[in-house]
Amino acid sequence: MKLSEVIEILKAEVISGEDKLDIEVSGGAASDLMSDLLRKPKEGSLLLTGLTSIQAINTSVIGGMAAIVFVRGKKPDNAIVSLAEKHMIPILSTPFNMFSSCGRLYARGLRSITWLS
Repeated sequence: MKLSEVIEILKAEVISGEDKLDIEVSGGAASDLMSDLLRKPKEGSLLLTGLTSIQAINTSVIGGMAAIVFVRGKKPDNAIVSLAEKHMIPILSTPFNMFSSCGRLYARGLRSITWLS
């Protein structure tokens, strides 16, 4: 699924990475506990989180995430946006909560990253 489709599905605002809307995301993961995402990262995945801190960016860099969606209308501060831009990770913000966001993406074909394979 292209990031531009994610924006449409989630009625998301692009915070940064406007030039990367054509990238493909291979799956999705939703968590506010960043250590869970490091168990078995998947390159090119979409991270959905309510955690608007530096940990979300650092985890995304280490895990090779394609983009971050902040749920519940949350928006990161300028330092977080700058760090994401430095690492070329697009940031989106959706008004939907995490559960609804995941459901919308799943209904349109985006699947969860698997922890077992």
